[in-house]
This record gives sequence, structure tokens and C-alpha cells, in this order.
Amino acid sequence: MIGRREFITLLGGAAAAWPLAARAQQVAMPVIGFLDPTSHDTYAERLLAFRQGLKDTGYVESENVMMFYRSAENQFDRLPELAADLVRRQVTVIAAAGGSPSALAAKAATETIPIVFTVSEDPVRLGLVASLARPGGNVTGINIFSGELVSKRLDLLRELMPAANRVAVLVNPSNVGNTATTLKDVEAAARMMGLQIQIFKATTHQEIDAVFASLGIEKLNALFVGNDAFLNSRRMQLALLAARHAVPAIYASRDYADAGGLISYGTSFPDTYRQFGAYVGRVLKGAKPADLPVLQASKFELVINAVAAKALGLDVPASLLARADEVIE
Repeated sequence: MIGRREFITLLGGAAAAWPLAARAQQVAMPVIGFLDPTSHDTYAERLLAFRQGLKDTGYVESENVMMFYRSAENQFDRLPELAADLVRRQVTVIAAAGGSPSALAAKAATETIPIVFTVSEDPVRLGLVASLARPGGNVTGINIFSGELVSKRLDLLRELMPAANRVAVLVNPSNVGNTATTLKDVEAAARMMGLQIQIFKATTHQEIDAVFASLGIEKLNALFVGNDAFLNSRRMQLALLAARHAVPAIYASRDYADAGGLISYGTSFPDTYRQFGAYVGRVLKGAKPADLPVLQASKFELVINAVAAKALGLDVPASLLARADEVIE
């Protein structure tokens, strides 16, 4: 039999072990490193969709998975440092959000930790994966097709404004690869349509202000805003300036139309980020990125802000209204 003193000793030892067991259980909880070139709280709707995708695969933040957020706050050159920090912390998987800068920084930081990305360009050409069907290595993700939609957006802008022949194109030069692809695609599409384009670049909100001050001087008819995480984070500023300067503009996602922008066409980001979260969840369950094919975004949406059109004095063609997935009244 165990004496009273021995029982107390055993009890004390068990009590001391409980915190250790709790800590061990906490350490065992998988950790997602969420890497973002802007700020993750700029995209509340996308983050909700990401969490829903995780939930669909059985993971709920703070319950059975932890999230480490690392945001570059529009300083894209900080992404390698932030990715390296996540690697040092030995996260279970890196969710590289916001396009190729995050994905490339994560891939350069580790060849072993699984990485799931969202990119708008061809991930094979970027060197992220060996092929779409069999990525190989430690990287896979979602291709949102934004680059391929450049010509379609320009065509929609021309349909909305048939008389427009001089179009400004706004890009972020810090997003080097994406900007090069956008300019190549938009220049080719403009040539086919007989449009003249003029390129403007901005990496700060002050530079965006300066761009709009130049549009009237240059007598440009409309504005094409390139798909970019920084520009999207400034969507409210862009929509307000477009209204103030009476500049019809087309954008790459409905975030802009919701913020007061005139028209947008592109991937449904809530749907894409739900897929993104679900893929991260599959990796947490043990799937290898090498065996997970790169998913292609499948849901696209045309959104027209009728309030903005009215303020600009534009009559939106009935054919365009009929094709819209949503008209904001």
C-alpha cells in the first residue's frame, strides 16, 4: 500500500506534470504562417473566406490550429525577411497570400516547409512549380488568372466607353513580375483594339494622388488599374479620386466596386480564398504539395456600380448590365 506521504508526493508530481503536458499539447498544435505583402486586416472578407476553407477541412483558428500573421505593409522588399522569420519559427505550413511576391519570398526561404500560394501569373513560368498537374517540391496553390483577364477588362472598358481612345494604365512597379506581365498583356490588347495607352506607376498614396493630377493634363479618357495587392489596399483612395476627377476606371476585383469604383471584372476572391484555406487545411492533414495540383480559379464576376456611373454621367449599355453578376444601385 502507498502511505500518506508517498501519495502526497505522487499527487504533487502529477500536478507539476500537468502544465508540462498542457504546454506539450499546445506546442503540438499546427501553426499556419500567413504571409501578406500588404496587411491581412485590409482584406477582412478574404480572411473570413480563408478561415471558412480551413473550417471546411476541420480546422478552427485558436481551437486546433494557430496563425502567425506576417504583413509587409506594402513594403514588398520586407517579404524575404518575414518569410525567413516564419521558417525560424518552424511553422507547419506557409500560406503565401497576395500574389507572387509572397510566394517567391516563401519559396526562397525554405525547401522543406509546405507552401500554399495565390498568384495571378503562371506559377510554372515563375518557377514556383514544375507543372500545374504535378507541382513537385514543397509548393502548390491557387492560380487566380488575373493576368489572363487583362484583355477582357480592356474590352469591357471599351464597350462601356466606345469613344474612348486614350487610356491610362496604373501599375505598381514594386510588384516587378506582375507589373511586367500586366504591361505586356495590356500593350498587346491595346494594339489589337486600336487604343493608345499611357503608363503610370505608383508605390505610395502620394504617388497615386500625383497620377490623378496628371490624367486631366494628359487628356486621357479612362483608367485601367492593374491587379496588385498594394493598389487594392488603396481602393478607397482610388475610387474617391476617380470620382473627384471624373475619370471612368475599370478594376480587377469587386473590392473596388464595393468601395465606389465604376466597374470591375475578375476572379471572385472570397471563392478563391475559401479554396486557399481548404488547400492549407489539406496540407495540415498530411497531403504533400508535390501531389496537390495547382487549382485554377473558376468563378469570375462582373460588377457595375450604377451610382458611380450616374455620378460620371455615363449610360451603361443594356448589354453590359445584362451580363453583370451584380449591379450596385
